[in-house]
Amino acid sequence: MVAALYVETNGAYYGLPGVDPWDEVRDARRYDGPHPVVAHPPCQRWGRFWHGSTRKPHQFRLGADGGCFASALTAVRNFGGVLEHPAASRAWSFFGLREPAIGAGWVPADNFGGWTCYVEQGHYGHVANKPTWLYARGVDLPDLIWTKGEQRLHPRAVELHGYAKARRIGMVAMIGGKDKAKIRAATPQPFRDVLLGIARTAALRSSTAPQPELPSILS
Repeated sequence: MVAALYVETNGAYYGLPGVDPWDEVRDARRYDGPHPVVAHPPCQRWGRFWHGSTRKPHQFRLGADGGCFASALTAVRNFGGVLEHPAASRAWSFFGLREPAIGAGWVPADNFGGWTCYVEQGHYGHVANKPTWLYARGVDLPDLIWTKGEQRLHPRAVELHGYAKARRIGMVAMIGGKDKAKIRAATPQPFRDVLLGIARTAALRSSTAPQPELPSILS
């Protein structure tokens, strides 16, 4: 069994054998084991526009996510598994994690046996490149596609607006319409399966060598 934390209701992690999905209603901050996890904590307060809209700057505080990232990180450290966040997430420096480099593969992330890497979900079915950082602990670390993907521009956007604006608009905005935020945030099934595969190796490891429980970041 793998617990999928902070996932969309009835989304990609629902209806799968051996997967226990925790959506907003269940509140993944309450997860207390015992299964390894795949965690997708919300990223809005950790990204480029953590402060809110450019028309209303400093609307929010950096990292004000209600403790979601801290809880997810604690779950991965205690039960094994993997956490996913957008590349350049400020949560890495905030929680003292080493930031991975493009093409470097897995590198040590902290003093708790964690590892981190840069990977692009575009290699695994996402319409955009979607650069991503992973944090994993207590699992087998697979070889992933480490290269940076080729730039993806919608041909119609280039035709209408030219290269520079098409680059700013991006692929998702051109195909997503009112659903663009949902499409951008979605985890493609091939990448979901990679993450679940990583987390499931934690259960195999724990059956032979249980790991000591680490203190919660929230305590």
